[in-house]
Amino acid sequence: MSRQLTQTEIDAVFENTQDRKRESPAVKFDFRRPDRIPKSQVRAIHLLHDTFVRNLVSSLSAYLRSYLTVNLVSVEQLSYAEFLDGLPSPTCMVSLGLSPYDGSGVLELNPSLAFPILEMLLGGNGKSSAAIKRDLTEIEQKLLDGLFRIILHDLREAWKGVTPVDFTIESMETEPQLLHLLAANEAVVSSAVELRVGETVGMMNIAMPSIVVKMMRQKFDQQWSVRKTHASPGEQMRLLRRLREATLTVEARLDGPSLKVRDLLGLREGHLLTFDYPVERPIELLVNGSPRFTGQVVSTGKKRASLIERIRPVPAHGSSSEEPGGAGAAGKAGPAE
Repeated sequence: MSRQLTQTEIDAVFENTQDRKRESPAVKFDFRRPDRIPKSQVRAIHLLHDTFVRNLVSSLSAYLRSYLTVNLVSVEQLSYAEFLDGLPSPTCMVSLGLSPYDGSGVLELNPSLAFPILEMLLGGNGKSSAAIKRDLTEIEQKLLDGLFRIILHDLREAWKGVTPVDFTIESMETEPQLLHLLAANEAVVSSAVELRVGETVGMMNIAMPSIVVKMMRQKFDQQWSVRKTHASPGEQMRLLRRLREATLTVEARLDGPSLKVRDLLGLREGHLLTFDYPVERPIELLVNGSPRFTGQVVSTGKKRASLIERIRPVPAHGSSSEEPGGAGAAGKAGPAE
């Protein structure tokens, strides 16, 4: 216990400590933003908005009567202040109601898109090369109402797969810093969508409070559990391998004439019972009581067997192909004499 460490042993201890620090770096946690949602839910929202942009392409193409492309660029969590700092000024911002959930979302359309779209709505081609940097007038805001209603309709349809959310327009603003919907440090889920109309390219940004999205976590879990009921091909093969070891009852049945109970009770030794079953008539092979094959009675050595000639269709799951058989399958033969 009185032995002192050498300088070499002390250096080895510090080297091990430095290695552990390099292997597991510390991760910062902001206690002021506890409402951040898990990454799995962010990925689910990304898939949801993929559906949204696919529907938006056809809707806006028909509305503007022009070919356009829509791409989902990113879905990430930011503070509300960071979201506003990334927007141009002036711009076109819409406050969104999220009924039946409390809180408000934001839909922003860059001026680089807003003014070419306004030109197209007024009969132009939307190819004006001059970059316009000014606030939208009240008339221009009214003209954009139809565009926003189409966008919000497709957004509702996309979210309907998880939970019904009634996205509604509450107000419109042109200066991002004047739209005080949330606290500056409150977390939001921001979705950036790129729109290309002709030669014009611009961004549309959608933000929803993380606390509202967090309230929908159970809805996302339910949707995931429903999706998992549809087995993948790999899962189907795994189940099939397990089922191959199961045991089934196979019967070869000769269906003859009916017999009254009093005649059956009157049978005695020496009586001859005629089944009236022609040799050329195929017999039914039942698997667990369900007709599955038809075939003929054959001999295999000193035993009787059934030669499968046809696979019967399965009405419950659609018809299966009828395959002429050549393979013999041993089964339990019914009374033949």
